[in-house]
Amino acid sequence: MKLPDFEAWAVFAKVAETGSFGRAALDLAVAKGTVSKAVGRLEARIGARLFNRTSRTLALTEAGRAALAGAARILAEGEAAEASATASASEPRGRVRLAAPMSFGVMHVAPLLPAFLLQYPGISVDLHLGDDLIDLVGGGFDLGLRIAALADSSLRARRLCTVHRSLVAAPAYLDRHGRPGHPHDLSGHACLGYAYLPVPDRWRFIHADGAEAVVAPEGPLRANNADALGPALRAGLGLAVQPDFMLWEDLRDGRLERVLPGWSPPPIALHLVSPPGDPRPARVTALVGFLARSLSAAPWARNAQISNAAHTKSV
Repeated sequence: MKLPDFEAWAVFAKVAETGSFGRAALDLAVAKGTVSKAVGRLEARIGARLFNRTSRTLALTEAGRAALAGAARILAEGEAAEASATASASEPRGRVRLAAPMSFGVMHVAPLLPAFLLQYPGISVDLHLGDDLIDLVGGGFDLGLRIAALADSSLRARRLCTVHRSLVAAPAYLDRHGRPGHPHDLSGHACLGYAYLPVPDRWRFIHADGAEAVVAPEGPLRANNADALGPALRAGLGLAVQPDFMLWEDLRDGRLERVLPGWSPPPIALHLVSPPGDPRPARVTALVGFLARSLSAAPWARNAQISNAAHTKSV
């Protein structure tokens, strides 16, 4: 059984409504010939003319008058269904699955979510925190936050801000063991390591003049979560490479200080990544915009922009 030609019946109803093939074509944003062919298909299918046409007039036949009420309902219900679907698709509603690094997620993403959920009551967020690299597509995630120099991939990525990293230590540690002047001096220091660095047993530094140095850190503690290094750092047990978003308040208040001025690890950035494909659901677009605005305006992000500007100027 063939389905009814719903498109042609809707076109017929529009012609009857406007009284003109040309005006119907304008309303439907199609060519006049498309309208004529649709009506012609119907007439061939039912075996009767729907309009009496002359060069000046267009009038419904008896068959056309009999069919008009049903055709008008098809047109009206189709327009209503499309309007409803469009509104539903554009209104942010539903669940967003978001993956983020553990420490960053706890410190800087979770505190933002109450304001987001109040602003978008139709959206719920499933937040997954972990420092291992998440497969967004395989894991069914809508969105991820990644802090890295991103490798090429099929994922869509939006760079939010630079993440400045520094070698830091407590002043008490540096007073006891001295302040290294070059990365190679770190061979005599206690180094606290982060296991999820791209190469965890090597620290690479770049000087403002372009020179590079690579060292093999050794020390009493290594962890797969950056938060776990904080107590040992503040207790003066060693030095560590840490991002500003972890310790900008410690640096501001003097509990920690930057070591090796002029040297820094290779640049990385905070990115929002999502599976490929368009269009994004409205709920995902809403969270992308909210996180982008909020995170790029964070104090540690502004400090990184200032530091980068100063570094660029010095180079």
